[in-house]
Amino acid sequence: MLNPQWLRTFEMLAEAGSFTRAAERLGLTQAAVSQHLRQLEDRLGLLVFRRPRGIEITPAGRALLDYCAELEVADRRLRGRLAESGAESGEVGLISPGSIGLAIYPLLLDLQGAHPGLAVRHRFAPDAEVLAAVLANHYDLGLLTLKPDDEHIAATRFAQEPLELVVPAGATARTWSDLARLGFIDHPDGMAMANRLLARRFPGNAGARSLPRHGFSNQIGLILEPVARGLGFTVIPRYARRAFARQDAIEVMEGGESVVDTLWLIHRAEWPLTPRAQRVVAYLREHVEHTA
Repeated sequence: MLNPQWLRTFEMLAEAGSFTRAAERLGLTQAAVSQHLRQLEDRLGLLVFRRPRGIEITPAGRALLDYCAELEVADRRLRGRLAESGAESGEVGLISPGSIGLAIYPLLLDLQGAHPGLAVRHRFAPDAEVLAAVLANHYDLGLLTLKPDDEHIAATRFAQEPLELVVPAGATARTWSDLARLGFIDHPDGMAMANRLLARRFPGNAGARSLPRHGFSNQIGLILEPVARGLGFTVIPRYARRAFARQDAIEVMEGGESVVDTLWLIHRAEWPLTPRAQRVVAYLREHVEHTA
């Protein structure tokens, strides 16, 4: 890597046409200008011819001037990218679990629609992938259902999300035998969620695995479709239930003890969020709180 001060001296020397004028404009001694040139020529070869009336740039010197111009362009590009860190322009990446993702993605699109300079990149992923993606700087922000224990991650409470027992509209699930009659619609986190909630609602039960399983879906947006068709019940986070289009075809069984998960907003702890990322966080906090 060539010393930037040497390059600046060479550019000024080529522009001024003499060591004396270059030294004056740079506030250096002629000896310092000569030393900088010598350092460059030791690495790159002859850069200037010294003439009685000034200097003449060699082909190698012209190539170095082109290199200096390229550095200037790269510097402007970098400054431009950093300038894009405004609150209403540039890209923001956010990765989240499916349930909260269904709630926030339309909000992110609303924000992008209001600020066309903003580009939103969102991905649905399980907790482990969310954490890994933020650690690797692939995403600015992440949402987790468990608070991470990692010094490189800053985590703040974002929202709370209850688990819900969802049945077909008009059905009932007041007893364990009601659940057995309906049958369970499973999903990737279904058994774990069902055991957590049902253990509180129906103490002493045999566990969700003892219930007949009437279906399975790994698509967060489709888990409630078989429930809406009367094929069984499920346990699902509230944001996923609220995102389902056919609310009239399902029913949430209230009553009994609840299970509420805390959602954590994470980002890299070593540096502050960009203004646009802060804008996204503030917007989501405001609107998600209104829908919680």
